[in-house]
Amino acid sequence: MARILKAREKLGRRIQKRRKELGYTQEELAEKLNLSRTHMGHIEQGRKSPSLEVLEKIARALRVKVKDLIPN
Repeated sequence: MARILKAREKLGRRIQKRRKELGYTQEELAEKLNLSRTHMGHIEQGRKSPSLEVLEKIARALRVKVKDLIPN
């Protein structure tokens, strides 16, 4: 269970880092993805895991491949 939590946190940090590199606010990214800002925040904080569909949308919006977001 602890490993899953760490993986979610790493995923969230990678999403947040790339979002900031592109100059998006959390609210702007959430709007692009048709998600609530709260849900986007929970994903970035590692409190929620995105579905595969949402993860693919996030990757497209951040102009990276899904594999680049998933921690090793």
